[in-house]
Amino acid sequence: MKKIFVLILLVIAANIFLARTLKYKQSSNDPQDTSTVVEPRKYMSTEDELIATILQRYHYRKFKLDDSLSNVILNRYLKSLDNNRMYFYASDIANFDQYKDQLDNDIKDGDLHPAFKIFNVFKERLNDRINYSEQLLKKGFDFNKQEDFQIDRTKAPWIKDTTEMNDLWRKKVKNDALNLMLAGKKWSAIDTLLNKRYENLRRALMQYSSEDVFQLFENSFTESLDPHTNYMSPSTSENFKIDMSRSLEGIGAQLQTEDEYTKVAEVIPGGPAFKSKQIHQNDKIIGVAQGKDGAMVDVIGWRITDVVQLIRGPKGSIVRLQIIPASEGINGQPKEVTLVRDKITLEEQSAKDKILNINDNGKEYKLGVITIPAFYSDFEAEQRGDKNYKSTTRDVQKLLDGLKKQKVQGIIIDLRNNGGGSLEEAIKLTGLFIKDGPVVQIKSSDGSIRVEDDPDSSIDYSGPLAILVNRLSASASEIFSAAIKDYGRGLIIGQQTYGKGTVQNLIDLNRLMPNSSHKLGQVKLTIAKFYRVNGESTQHLGVTPDIKLPSVINPKEYGESVEPSSLPWDQINSTVYTPFGSLKKYIPELTKMHEERIANKDPEWNRYVDQLKEFKEEQNQKTVSLNLAERKKEKDELEQKEFEQENQRRKEMGLKLLKKGEVPPAEESKEDPELDEAGHILADYISLIS
Repeated sequence: MKKIFVLILLVIAANIFLARTLKYKQSSNDPQDTSTVVEPRKYMSTEDELIATILQRYHYRKFKLDDSLSNVILNRYLKSLDNNRMYFYASDIANFDQYKDQLDNDIKDGDLHPAFKIFNVFKERLNDRINYSEQLLKKGFDFNKQEDFQIDRTKAPWIKDTTEMNDLWRKKVKNDALNLMLAGKKWSAIDTLLNKRYENLRRALMQYSSEDVFQLFENSFTESLDPHTNYMSPSTSENFKIDMSRSLEGIGAQLQTEDEYTKVAEVIPGGPAFKSKQIHQNDKIIGVAQGKDGAMVDVIGWRITDVVQLIRGPKGSIVRLQIIPASEGINGQPKEVTLVRDKITLEEQSAKDKILNINDNGKEYKLGVITIPAFYSDFEAEQRGDKNYKSTTRDVQKLLDGLKKQKVQGIIIDLRNNGGGSLEEAIKLTGLFIKDGPVVQIKSSDGSIRVEDDPDSSIDYSGPLAILVNRLSASASEIFSAAIKDYGRGLIIGQQTYGKGTVQNLIDLNRLMPNSSHKLGQVKLTIAKFYRVNGESTQHLGVTPDIKLPSVINPKEYGESVEPSSLPWDQINSTVYTPFGSLKKYIPELTKMHEERIANKDPEWNRYVDQLKEFKEEQNQKTVSLNLAERKKEKDELEQKEFEQENQRRKEMGLKLLKKGEVPPAEESKEDPELDEAGHILADYISLIS
């Protein structure tokens, strides 16, 4: 089937290539000056048509490339360029309206000039803003003035004129300077640093190639169909291969650009960033330094490729990152994280176990915890016939045997922040806890449905079980959790999961056009959807926990359902399966016991809940004061509160109290209130069934 699919694509590519060569002769030497305008290369016209044809024929969403979609593509493209509405004028947007019903035809014809014209206007506007920012720094600012800056303009009206734009940027640059002033820098250093930052932004802009712009526009098209269908340029494809192989030495994080910031798109399980527990998805990296004493380099406004090169380095070397935590919003206080670069191996990504001792209502419970950071399998070792090849299921099976020997009374599978991985491993892992039967249903774009079954009729562990999830548990994690819930095999505790219920396939365009004079990119294409054994899709809704725990992540602001182009939730027929048991009758009592406990919980839980509330308030903050005294007062109060909370925690744990400004040792890490409460809930369940 796969060979037929590739053969059809090859025929499509050949026809498009022939049609394009009849229109013009391709040039293998197409120089351009990107310091003024960026123009599309001639071969991109053919590549554009090929991408459109593949998407129309094989994407799961049967769509029409018409005026309606054209308008969506235009809006998405404008958002990718100016998400915070700080560069384009309302008059620019009005002028771009001429393309809202035209881009569909342009894509079909391979005409990329409108997309490049829009980019060149953006380039001119950004360059103007950098010039103005540098003029502002020469004048300085009045930090005693009472005024505010709107940091979140994603839904604000487009700027009307130059006067309004200048006032907005005056406040923006003033806020940049104020943040550095609050970090203890003098005006001379602030002036130098910001001038360099803005020049870096200009340099990054001037380095944008036609390949970069082509990728931006094509992704505006592909991601209008669904958020997981993407186009990757040749250079992006190469970085993707490096990330997937985990072979490059670095910190173990995938990065992306958002406005002028470098953002953490994913933290790779087992890597230095993951182990540090100080770097999380959506954190913004604003500075990079080499070694213990190297100068911190401000990377705001840098091209992401340059930031990546700065972060990468030989194994064992030290890199220091200055980040703004996602939980604190864009105006949060930067913190410095020191990491030792390393290679990421399957061993480091492996499932780990530990014992959790819980005192619940005066009774001691010994519980096993298995943390699974990703669903992995060493396919190459398996194909070589290595009997000891590593996989999630094989590792968990060994851990279960060890925990049973230690006579644990229940087991928690921790899937928090597990973004997925191997579908086969999710199916096999489910089989360790159920006798046999279907685990997941997969519906292809042609409407056909196949059912994937547990391949093993034995049960490795049949005792009390709980699955701990959060909003960042996705894909394969959701398949496993959904099956455990549908079979009534274990309790689901935590937060509603991400809701990614789609399947993607990677297509290398170079295979379809081997005679192209230029190297082409790749398309990641959504071709199918996942469904639970009960027929419900995991798309959008994910898996809803039986017992909910509070979270800093708002499901209305983060997750698959937030993406405007995500495929909808739907339902197919249930497949035939035999439930292991039913936990529904215990849920009301367990919920009651949980709520009564947290109402009188120890201070650690109360602090945890209070911190979540504070994080949410900071995330919802849309404006900030530009008055130095007010901002300094806010900063001092926040630092004092955090200092007092940490010392109170240390006092309760019998640890040495800190002095102001002292950093606690890494080994004295904070407790895990979520895991602790999950342990109490599982202990409650054990008491109910005993």
